[in-house]
Amino acid sequence: MTDAIAIADRLLDGGPPVDRGEALWLAESAPFDELMLGAGRLRRHFCGDVVDLCSVINARCGACSEDCAFCAQSARYQTQADIYPLVDIERMTDEARAAAERGADHFGIVTSGESVGADGRDFEAIRSAVESIAEKGDVVPCASIGRLEPDALERLRSAGLRRVHHNLETSERFYPRICTTHSHAERVAMVRAARAAGLEVCSGGLFGLGETWADRVDLALQLRELGVDSVPVNFLNPVPGTPLADRPLLEPRQALRIIALVRFVLPDRTIKVCGGREVVLRDLQSWMFAAGASGTMIGHYLTTAGREAADDLRMIADLGLTARKHAK
Repeated sequence: MTDAIAIADRLLDGGPPVDRGEALWLAESAPFDELMLGAGRLRRHFCGDVVDLCSVINARCGACSEDCAFCAQSARYQTQADIYPLVDIERMTDEARAAAERGADHFGIVTSGESVGADGRDFEAIRSAVESIAEKGDVVPCASIGRLEPDALERLRSAGLRRVHHNLETSERFYPRICTTHSHAERVAMVRAARAAGLEVCSGGLFGLGETWADRVDLALQLRELGVDSVPVNFLNPVPGTPLADRPLLEPRQALRIIALVRFVLPDRTIKVCGGREVVLRDLQSWMFAAGASGTMIGHYLTTAGREAADDLRMIADLGLTARKHAK
């Protein structure tokens, strides 16, 4: 008989990783309390009681040519998202400083669109902002600016970039249901290119798109195979005007199962619960740490509002946890 606690004990003892069959059982059939207990133990063992906090700036918004079915920034859908070009370098560096003051240890520059390229003013402005943020040292600079060639990745790394964010979003099997303008393989190639450039990689997914548990398991297993450093777990918050506008929200306990599944599959990675947590987890937001999360995003998201950072810091302190920025 499969036992979630026994699987957790095996992982804690350095035993074999969770295989696909075990992962499916954990996701679909493991008793909820046992799943939570095992995931919480894994989080405490591998990550301690320190919580990683990140924050982002939506540095270039809207008018995206891609057709991601969940995204408010696609030019193909009629949404209420703002449209504006890249903000100036001072705005990016000011937002990084403000994020650090709120308690963030990582700060991401995010742009809409397939890529910022490597030859234009947008890329050079982002490179300069990264350099300035890295020199100040208040927060670790990250970037989510689409697909980049090895030379561009190297130039950003030389400027002080530490981490690239590039979500796979979902399994290879389900991916064509949510995006047709670029392939799952292209996203995987970008993750590999970032790692080859010596950068850390933050890559995860968006859950609640209509995918199955098998899709969720396969995404987690692929992220493990790719050796990503940090896994953002996002939940769909449906945007009016997009093809997924009428998708129902995930139930809170199902969302917690997803977090726990990712912890079991990637026991020693940073797992950050990000977009959609407020509307999906509702009053169970603090349970995400019991389910295995070791980090979260504070402040606002790209086109939706988040909670006040002070509320999240209070929640973390009330749980007896410590934000990395404040850890001794």
